[in-house]
Amino acid sequence: MNNQESLIPKHGGYRRLKSFQIAQLVYDVTVRFCDRYIDRRSRTHDQMVQAARSGVQNIAEGSIASGTSKKTELKLTNVARASLEELRLDYEDFLRQRGLPQFEPEHPTLQRFKAKRCATLDDVRAWVEEELNMMKHGQAWTAARINTDTQTSTDRRNLSVSAGGSPCVSVDASVLVANAALSLLNLCCYLLDRQIARQAEDFENEGGFTERLYRVRTARRKNKYKEKKA
Repeated sequence: MNNQESLIPKHGGYRRLKSFQIAQLVYDVTVRFCDRYIDRRSRTHDQMVQAARSGVQNIAEGSIASGTSKKTELKLTNVARASLEELRLDYEDFLRQRGLPQFEPEHPTLQRFKAKRCATLDDVRAWVEEELNMMKHGQAWTAARINTDTQTSTDRRNLSVSAGGSPCVSVDASVLVANAALSLLNLCCYLLDRQIARQAEDFENEGGFTERLYRVRTARRKNKYKEKKA
């Protein structure tokens, strides 16, 4: 009896999922980013925040629902993936529409960000501060000029830099944060793609609650029959 399949298997545990942890960090980063760089009265502000929140909430909800419905788990995980894809496009639009650079994955700035393995919003903020200080002192960047006409606060500091031989562009904290968010989203979407593929495979091989209920009932009937014969 101890080896019998459980009707409701272990489920939840979403806080240990790497995809959930990264999605939660993206949510925290997005809330702060939108409050600083997107008009709070605009639909874009609300949509970006809601898309980030949807990613987190649906991963969690899908994990909890998996106890009784693998189909629901798969559906909600896919909703989370779609929400984060929408958010990724919003960050790309932010950079493109303002003529700001979107860094390639091998860009030194993103390489330093990835090496940092940020786990909290404070970690991301510390990385941004480090990058701005490096730019200010001409380290790892080709600084054409430092704009001293603007305010000196970290999030308003601008530098015109040349990246990889391209024309000089203005890089400030918003550019760094947007590219960091895109890097996190790329990783999170990759993990969710793998998660969805595994969930689909499990669902195909093992079925859902109905199939599990049938197997549990069948096993119990067989055990009762054996006990009567004994």
